[in-house]
Parts: sequence; C-alpha cells; structure tokens
Amino acid sequence: MAPASYYERAAEAAAWLRARHGAPPDVAIVLGSGLGDFSRALRDAVICAYSDVPHWPASAVVGHAGELVVGTIAARRVAALSGRVHFYEGYDLQAVTFGIRVLGLYGVPRVILTNAAGGIAAALAPGTLMVIDDHINLIGSNPLIGPNDERFGVRFPDMTAVYSPRLRGIAEQAADALGLRLAHGIYAALHGPSYETPAEIRFLRAIGADAVGMSTVPEAIVARHMNMEVLGISCISNAAAGVLPQPLVHEEVLDVARRVRGDFSRLLEGVVGRL
Repeated sequence: MAPASYYERAAEAAAWLRARHGAPPDVAIVLGSGLGDFSRALRDAVICAYSDVPHWPASAVVGHAGELVVGTIAARRVAALSGRVHFYEGYDLQAVTFGIRVLGLYGVPRVILTNAAGGIAAALAPGTLMVIDDHINLIGSNPLIGPNDERFGVRFPDMTAVYSPRLRGIAEQAADALGLRLAHGIYAALHGPSYETPAEIRFLRAIGADAVGMSTVPEAIVARHMNMEVLGISCISNAAAGVLPQPLVHEEVLDVARRVRGDFSRLLEGVVGRL
C-alpha cells in the first residue's frame, strides 16, 4: 500500500477532530511561547495531547505545552493550540504548518496566530502587545514549495493582505474597550534557533521590520492558501540584539510573557467576543 499523502494525513487528522469535537470551532488560536495559559480560561474544555491526534507533530520547546484544547469563551467555540513546532527543531515546513492544514480541513474559518517576539522598533518595549500588519519572510523557504494540491488551495495565492484588516480592526476595538495599548508593526521571521546578531537587527530595521521571531509566517501563508482569515499578535518579550547592552536569554521571553498574560488573555477574549 502506498504511504498516505500529505493531504490524506491532514484529512485523517481533521476527521479525528470532527469525531471528537463535532462541528468546527468559530476560531483557532495558536498560543506562542509562555502564552499557553489562555487555554485554561476555556469553559467545558476537552483537552488532547498533540500526540493523540493522528500524524500531528509534538513540540518539545520549553514554554509550549503541546496540547489542543477545544472549549468556549465569550459565547464562541475556540480551538486553542498550546504550543507549536518550529523549523529550527528540524521539522520541515509541511510539519510546521500541519496543524493549520488540519484546522482548515476541519472547517475552522479563521485563526489567531500569537508569538513572543523581539522588539526592533524603539517604541516596542518588552510587554507591548503588537498586532501584525504584515510580515517579511526570511526563513529561507516557503511552506508551499513543491507540488500544489488544489484541494488545499491555488498554486499562487495572493498575499496582499495576509493579516485581515477586519480582524485587525476588531482587535483595536477590543483593546480600546479594555483600555489596553495596542501597537502595530511588521513582523520578520527568521529560522533560528540562535538569536539574531546586532548587525542582523540593523539590517531588519533598515528593511522595515518592527519585531522579529522564529514562527508564525509559515502558518499565516498556509492559512491564506486555504482561504482562512488571519490575525497575528506578537507579545514583545525582549529588546532585539543590540538594542540594549545585554544578552538575550529564553527565560526572559517566558518571564515577560507570564507578566502580560492577563492583558493578553483579556485581549483575546475581547477579540473572540466580537467575531
């Protein structure tokens, strides 16, 4: 028997979710490093480990629980992905974006992608929440490379508005109602796992990047390939290399994410409630 194709593996996982959870949720939220606590706010939650879902890759990065939680908040059904896998872990980009493929085939119409990011722009102090207006893909590859399966989407998907203007407006409304300051900016994705050098940060600043990280962009590309609506939110967890005279450590990323998790969770709930 021939091995299952990528589409067939994603379809099998989507069918597994449908059998376990019924109708697709209104929105999926991918929770970045240190931001997974939001999933605990979901009511009537059903939790499964990524390893339980057919073909779903498991994350081993500190700060990523590796759980899929389906529950309710603000009168909406939500699928919260507590953690993701990364290109730098050795996964290819098909594996990195497998969860988005599965959610799209499950019928989830929109996704909120979150991450912890380094602040390049001077105004983005640690603890700032930034809506992603656009991105720069410097990972060195693209998840759509290879034969295109039309059941996922068209060969050459448009990327003029990867991050939905409608959802960005909803995020602004939610932040205003909560009295939260919300920044906007351009997110640059590099593959890591080493943090960037000061010279690389100067380059990123010169080409228009406001924040930098090691995720999100492949997921956003695949979501748009499948015609899902996308919102991106970065938690600025540290100043990028060379901005301040101090080294970068992952523990700082997690500490800042924990410090802002209350505001972050309130913002997400406000966004979900306005969908």
